[in-house]
Amino acid sequence: MAGAALPAELFSANADFHGDLLRNIPGIRESQDLFDDLSDDPAERAVAIAAEGAGRPPGTGTAISRPFDYGTVISYSFDSSNWQQTRFSDGSRFGVWYGALELETTVHETAWHWYRFVMDSFASEQRTIVSERRVFNVRCDALLVDLRGRQDRHPALLDRDSYAFTQRVGDYLHAQGANGLMVDSARCSGTNAAVFRPERLSSVRDRSFLTYRLDVAARLMVVERVRGRAWLRFTPGEAVAALPTRSRT
Repeated sequence: MAGAALPAELFSANADFHGDLLRNIPGIRESQDLFDDLSDDPAERAVAIAAEGAGRPPGTGTAISRPFDYGTVISYSFDSSNWQQTRFSDGSRFGVWYGALELETTVHETAWHWYRFVMDSFASEQRTIVSERRVFNVRCDALLVDLRGRQDRHPALLDRDSYAFTQRVGDYLHAQGANGLMVDSARCSGTNAAVFRPERLSSVRDRSFLTYRLDVAARLMVVERVRGRAWLRFTPGEAVAALPTRSRT
């Protein structure tokens, strides 16, 4: 990438990290019969299930019975067909896996990106739009470049509108063979990790389900951990001065 050389002092600290990162992705709370809209006759649905299963590799099950593929929680971001522009990659040469230390951080980060999608597509809607999410604990064992606190001298690390500087940082570290980095969140007071090497991630486990409810007109996001019970309320994109401490353990 073009631009002046990045200052060496930016990369002078490391974090020897051995613990869980939280990964927040779209996911339904309850399994669904993918063929229940084809017919009310169980026998006819059974034919559809058998046909779907016949085209799958042996041992992978059917669309109805196959379990969630936990491996994709790690591998998805590193598959070149899924590369996209993010804070630390322009999406053309490598993918980045993002996780967070705090549950609230995963919420503020993912809610912002989902909010932008909704506003680009449904800004004129006068209703509440719902998204269900699934959060996982993923083990990370890696020496990570520690960029936390460096925004005091390099504010572009947390630029809320442009990824130009951070993509240069990601490109440089990836080219140097770094495992990844830790950085303060641009959306709240929490911590994010950006991992470049899938072998540093393992042991995917369920953490929780979440429901996002966005009142489009009011720009109000309500997040539920227990369905029907509000846990967090905020306007996506507005900086959060401090995270609550109740879910940091």
